Amino acid sequence: MIKKKRNRARPPGSFEDRLQKFAEEARLAARKLPPGREREMLMKKARQTETVMEVSECLTLRK
Repeated sequence: MIKKKRNRARPPGSFEDRLQKFAEEARLAARKLPPGREREMLMKKARQTETVMEVSECLTLRK
């Protein structure tokens, strides 16, 4: 059986940049939706992502 090679390419941009972009895109998508469950879920994901960014920042400052 032949093993597939794992893709070891790094995603473009830093972790913080990717988190920031995700949060912005989630907020923009949520603004386009009418009030409801889907909109609230997108806003929640944006807030959670911002919390992750804050924790990541605190951890990088502690080193």
